[in-house]
Amino acid sequence: METLNSLRVSLVQTPLHWENAAENRTQFTALIAPLAGQTDLVVLPEMFTTGFMMQPEVQAEPADGPTLAWMKQQACQLDAAICGSIAVEEGGQYFNRFLLVTPQAHVMSYDKRHLFRMGSEPDHYTAGQERKVFEYRGWRILPQVCYDLRFPVFIRNRNDYDLAIFVANWPAARARVWRTLLEARALENQSYVVGVNRIGQDGMNLDYRGDSMLIDYSGTALIDHSPNEAFVETTTINCDRLNDFKAKFPAWMDGDEFTLAT
Repeated sequence: METLNSLRVSLVQTPLHWENAAENRTQFTALIAPLAGQTDLVVLPEMFTTGFMMQPEVQAEPADGPTLAWMKQQACQLDAAICGSIAVEEGGQYFNRFLLVTPQAHVMSYDKRHLFRMGSEPDHYTAGQERKVFEYRGWRILPQVCYDLRFPVFIRNRNDYDLAIFVANWPAARARVWRTLLEARALENQSYVVGVNRIGQDGMNLDYRGDSMLIDYSGTALIDHSPNEAFVETTTINCDRLNDFKAKFPAWMDGDEFTLAT
């Protein structure tokens, strides 16, 4: 696999069409088309085809359904990986599944571990059991979904990832928490952090203001827009700079040993 010391990462923040997968795919096709040849990784929000809905028995797709086919097509056309989460049905269970698809149609997946009980998510979805790290173009990527952000032990960097990605439908009422925790996860884990959230109002009358960000290992925001602003923005992150920083300030070497229970 080709290794890129630098990685161009594109964040896509937009409203979502409530429980309308076809319309959302059409929307994202138009939004990301200009990125062809201009990026290496495109990040979409949580449940980017439906919004954060609790009707998976109606809205969930099979694991190899139309959205995965669309992601493969887009990744090939853009010559870039594309990622985000969707509702998936598999083996009679429903999962909030983070998918990352490469230009070669290689599919990597992570099922959301921490289901949002205040939104009844555990009543409708099955929690994932496995923490995963993806390998893409020489970068080690930790995939996470929304509420996962609140659980630093699960996210703890054991010097096994360079970039953490959080895809979300995080309501505006808790925007300060979202922003604070994204910065904290970057600082404590000495990694790049991407957080992509939606804007607008969903079918449950919840408001979202976005605050999608890309933050570096020092806590500096490389991408950060005004609230409620739709945008597509690309910036470049650099693994040599990250590793130089960790070599000069190797706090990661003093982390406590532990084993995650499943």
